[in-house]
Amino acid sequence: MKFTTPATTNPIDQLKIIGKPVDRIDGPLKTTGAAIYAYEQHAAAPNAAYGYIVGAGIAKGRIASISLDKAARALGVIAIVTADSAGKLGKGRMNTAKLLAGPDIQHYHQAVALVVAETFEQARAAAQLVQIKYTPQKGAYDLAAAKDQAVQPEGKGNKDSITGDFDGAYAGAPVRLDSSYSTPDQSHAMMEPHATIAAWDASGKLTVWTANQMIDWGKGDLAKTLGIPKENVRLVSPYIGGGFGGKLFVRAEALLAALGARAAKRPVKVALQRPLMFNNTTHRPATIQRVRLGASREGKLVAIGHESWSGDLPGGGPETAVQQTRLLYAAPHRMTKMRLAVLDLPEGNAMRAPGEAPGLMALEIAMDEMAEKLKMDPVTFRIINDTSSDPEKKERKFSQRRLVECLRTGADKFGWSQRSAQPGKLRDGRWLIGMGVAAAFRNNLLMKSAARVRLDRDGVVTVETDMTDIGTGSYTIIAQTAAEMMGVPLARVVVKLGDSSFPVSAGSGGQWGANSSTAGVYAACVKLREAAAQKLGLDPADAAFADGRVSAGGRSLPLAEAAADGELVAEDQMEYGDLDKKFQQSTFGAHFVEVAVDAATGETRIRRMLAVCAAGRILNPKSARSQVIGAMTMGAGAALMEDLVVDQRGGFFVNHDLAGYEVPVHADIPHQDVIFLDETDPISSPMKAKGVGELGICGVGAAIANAVYNATGVRVRDYPITLDKLIEKLPESV
Repeated sequence: MKFTTPATTNPIDQLKIIGKPVDRIDGPLKTTGAAIYAYEQHAAAPNAAYGYIVGAGIAKGRIASISLDKAARALGVIAIVTADSAGKLGKGRMNTAKLLAGPDIQHYHQAVALVVAETFEQARAAAQLVQIKYTPQKGAYDLAAAKDQAVQPEGKGNKDSITGDFDGAYAGAPVRLDSSYSTPDQSHAMMEPHATIAAWDASGKLTVWTANQMIDWGKGDLAKTLGIPKENVRLVSPYIGGGFGGKLFVRAEALLAALGARAAKRPVKVALQRPLMFNNTTHRPATIQRVRLGASREGKLVAIGHESWSGDLPGGGPETAVQQTRLLYAAPHRMTKMRLAVLDLPEGNAMRAPGEAPGLMALEIAMDEMAEKLKMDPVTFRIINDTSSDPEKKERKFSQRRLVECLRTGADKFGWSQRSAQPGKLRDGRWLIGMGVAAAFRNNLLMKSAARVRLDRDGVVTVETDMTDIGTGSYTIIAQTAAEMMGVPLARVVVKLGDSSFPVSAGSGGQWGANSSTAGVYAACVKLREAAAQKLGLDPADAAFADGRVSAGGRSLPLAEAAADGELVAEDQMEYGDLDKKFQQSTFGAHFVEVAVDAATGETRIRRMLAVCAAGRILNPKSARSQVIGAMTMGAGAALMEDLVVDQRGGFFVNHDLAGYEVPVHADIPHQDVIFLDETDPISSPMKAKGVGELGICGVGAAIANAVYNATGVRVRDYPITLDKLIEKLPESV
């Protein structure tokens, strides 16, 4: 099925099951421990040996020598894999660095060996006996120092964007702002480690049970790296314990499990130890950003300029922190630029809302700073600079744009009118109290997605697609979609996910997963409806599916009868035409935060958080709310504590565990509220939905920073906002 014209009325619009706050159907499995994750596939891959990865002890250089003798003689050791023994390996399309290094080292903790043994403890002990001598080389680890050598990144989407005469308009603007901001390197820090069990069969085919968000990407990259046909690889990933972009791509543990299993001639399981999750896998790269705003004295923006610098390994890409600035606010004269420096740190790549999350951490502080210069309320300033079309292409309207409603609804519900316009004046005992706001923006991305749907003689509908569930509720919304389309109760739907033997889906990433994968299920169900109606002798064009029956032309028959002679199977995919070129598709929101800052110590406590979101049809308000409050929590971490500290001599992240890399805990997060505007977007898909899981983090950091400023009068432009950046500038205690 191809989606080329705006959606009209369809079975999803019945909203009997879609749009309801249905409990997660996988919830009981997860809360009872019955959901089987990658590292727990004991029945599927019995008698698995254990692999332990040895990570490089330098950030850049070469392996001068490697001695395996002591490790090979250690108790329980079955095999040791290095680049020398692995044979020729390729590099996946999605990987910047090689997953197994040797002799060249590209970054700290890059995998250099795998020790396979009978038990985990034996593998770990033997790994300590691998003796490696390195020839280090000088590397670049400091973005600020490398900033002047940064260049424009390759790729069409990374080109400079200039509309009008930014320099002239900015110079002539009555009110101007020119500020710089920085965001640090950050880690996904998900609960489940990168983990894989691999097994080869007698015919040379490989099965990997792994934690991977994008099954087809992973299957292709693993096959390419190993140099085997793609059809000889099967990826299985039914449950994933968090990803946030960190499991979009095949990582070292999957490759080394496969190599270890080949060497050991039996299944091998590998889980990255926590320090390697920080330095061996991907992370959100640091940014340095400069924002320039020019406005009339009445508050209308005439010039917007946003420049961003980030770093990555050779061949990597930038953190696209300026992309939202091209679309969020109106101004006739505009300029955005990105520059990429070569750094020898671990690979930078996607983390929840790549681009917009750090970009809005800068832009939305700048908007508050400009509002203050104009002596204007920050909400009002944002509203008067709204736009109904793409500011760079006036003829291209937004499919839906309800940013103003998000801001006004949030201001009303949050009690924004009680905010003190003068910073540092509102107190509650020893606490300085402040409120902050920020706009939220994330583009609506569409991905081709397929599914297979089966109807059996008992009237049970089974959905098969390689879509993944990373804790987001994919199982549930896919079941809701099939139930709505086929007119059966939710209990009569079985959903099977995360297996590369199923049709290729959108996968989980980029906020495209829910809308795209359910649209694929919709397409397959349309075919199954046609087949069932024909089997029952009914006109498919008039057939109505409800309460387990199919009705048309005055006749009503049980759906199950359509499969009385054998299972009915339908498969289709949803593809997209050029509606995204005719209309700008985006999601919008507004974040409101109240903080309290200790007047003596600078300790910051979040008191309240509110997100108002306009993101198309909300398929399941309960799971969508969970996604948004989780994203808000990540935004709080980015604002107040998360910071991968770089050792500038050794080129590695020092705080590479959950003791040193701080993330929010329950005590850090107070009451959170989420409001979804009632919206459908027929330009997006037949589901009339859009993504929401990443919108929830966009703008949160700036809303907190703006609240801290409102509480204290201290403007922090370098994240995270830790007390040492506040304490010397706090207002004197009364």
